[in-house]
Amino acid sequence: MTGRLIVTETLAQHRATADDRATEVFVGHRELLFSVVYNMLGSVSDTEDVLQETWLAWARRSRGGLGDEIDNPRAYLVRIAVNQALARQASINRRRETYVGPWLPEPLITRTPDAQDSAQAVLATDAAESALRNESVSMALLVVLETLTPLERAVFVLHEVFGYAHTEIAEILGRSASAIRQLAHRAREHVQARRPRYQTDPYVQQQVTERFVAASLGGDLCELMDLLAPDVTLWTDGGGKARSALRPVQGRDKVARLLNGYASTQLPEALDIQYRHVNGDPSAVVFSGDSPYAVMVVDLDAENDHVTDIYLVTNPDKLQGVRQGQGGTGHEAPLEARGPQDGGAGDIPTLPGAADPGAAG
Repeated sequence: MTGRLIVTETLAQHRATADDRATEVFVGHRELLFSVVYNMLGSVSDTEDVLQETWLAWARRSRGGLGDEIDNPRAYLVRIAVNQALARQASINRRRETYVGPWLPEPLITRTPDAQDSAQAVLATDAAESALRNESVSMALLVVLETLTPLERAVFVLHEVFGYAHTEIAEILGRSASAIRQLAHRAREHVQARRPRYQTDPYVQQQVTERFVAASLGGDLCELMDLLAPDVTLWTDGGGKARSALRPVQGRDKVARLLNGYASTQLPEALDIQYRHVNGDPSAVVFSGDSPYAVMVVDLDAENDHVTDIYLVTNPDKLQGVRQGQGGTGHEAPLEARGPQDGGAGDIPTLPGAADPGAAG
């Protein structure tokens, strides 16, 4: 019995060590995995599900004693996550077929350092969120990526955003390098035709966003007409659970009058506007009491900084991760100050390092 007990305890210790090692490796790569999958799916909740599946696969392999044989855990985890995301795409597409109105990516709140933060804090934030505060995950680009095939999008994200070579992507997706190059070429041309590379100055975007929100919610039709590009498009995502337009609205006059009418008749009596970074861009997060009411992101013209696209997410399911004071820039203003109001997991541990939906992973 003593010998059996020693063997049992030794196996238990070995298993615990393997679990700790597997957890440490996974947590070390979790931010990368989150960024890759979110760029592929545009949904925080689906991304977290894919990461859970990736963790389970990784933990099972590690418990099987094969973890030490993986020379490149990063490549192995990315391969699992990317293919799990592609497999999930079919069910996502089925959901989209019955979705009410335009579908927009789930907003991802990203933190920017407060003005009083130390230089070290600024650098730490930059390192932690570099993949979440640039063009790669902007709302505008994610909308364009929705028009790609799942494979084209995966190749674009891996190559253009994360710098993977075509040969590395070929190994991840189980395809030839020549096939990957063709997919990359088609995806890049498709994206550039719809969204030329242009990085708006963050300060300018912040100022235009504030003016736009004040004019929209304050009922200032003249200011709206001055801010909007002639061919502006308004995308509203209420998912059938919040009042929104069932189709994109195009044209300066139509968009301005729709926003003016909505502000006059449909808004709750008390709203709080908080300016934060959403998908890397300065944006407005609107609260009604303690509950998130809407996330508003604007995209600007490269030549004159007119508003060319407005992305308005009001679907409460997509706002569950948005909280008062979360990731704020310290710049908050009440509406009153901005104008008149007219599979079974067994005993495998749960996913380590899981963040709340809406938080940067």
